[in-house]
Amino acid sequence: MSVSETVPAGQVVNTDRYPLSEPDGPGWRAVVDSTRAGLSDVGCCVLPEFIRPSLLTALREECARIAPLAHSEVERVNAYNIALDSPLPNGHPARRVMERGNAFVARDHIPVASVIQQLYASPVFQRFVADCFGLDELHELADPLSGLTLNVIAPGRAHPWHFDTNEFTVSMLTQPADDGGVFEYCPNIRSADAENFADVEAVLAGRGDHLVRELELRPGDLQLFRGRFSLHRVSTVRGSVARHTAIFAYSERPGVIGSVERTRQLFGRVTPAHTQGQTVRGDHLLD
Repeated sequence: MSVSETVPAGQVVNTDRYPLSEPDGPGWRAVVDSTRAGLSDVGCCVLPEFIRPSLLTALREECARIAPLAHSEVERVNAYNIALDSPLPNGHPARRVMERGNAFVARDHIPVASVIQQLYASPVFQRFVADCFGLDELHELADPLSGLTLNVIAPGRAHPWHFDTNEFTVSMLTQPADDGGVFEYCPNIRSADAENFADVEAVLAGRGDHLVRELELRPGDLQLFRGRFSLHRVSTVRGSVARHTAIFAYSERPGVIGSVERTRQLFGRVTPAHTQGQTVRGDHLLD
């Protein structure tokens, strides 16, 4: 029996630490202020034990059941997830080709009643996330495959350096690897107005260790992250257990849909929404 069949979504959050039931109350404001400080400093903040500890096993099992639905074709990619034959000058970081071995369960494969789907679509959760990012509002991605996904990294695989399509990413580890699978990121390595290709190339070439941070994550922790502007990866998973992470992607603007190239890479398919010119972008970055 899934979490959502036994516990209402509003009772999934550890309200002793995160009083989502009291919007704008003193507890809410204290959490939001602390989170904003972390995001301002390094573009990332982790809220430990966001999910009630008593529900962690059920949450892991719920996500593990849908993990086999992930599109799991190993791809050769670059950090911008653009076509590898794109015309680019010598020395451009997008010329560096990496192997992407992680797999994604698309949103249309995630049950509507699942706890991660309930959290993603919850108005109070969205309001909380928007407040943490200092926004008046935020929007679910209009992309029918992305927005809410389960990231599955099998033993021996990795999620290489990349940027996110959406400005704001919220994620939750639901099953850790036996070993490896470390989240690494470069805080604010680019902005909406500046690609900063030199620093990105330095990291990809192994010369930018001083720009890289590591983050320890535990199941049930909520991670808020500016993934559009921070280069990041998950290192190779080792052992016998796959790493599972629920990814809740939002945007400041409505209508955001992934590009055809990137969507095909991640999910092995596209929909009419991706091919009929409906894509909305909030910046002019490479991707």
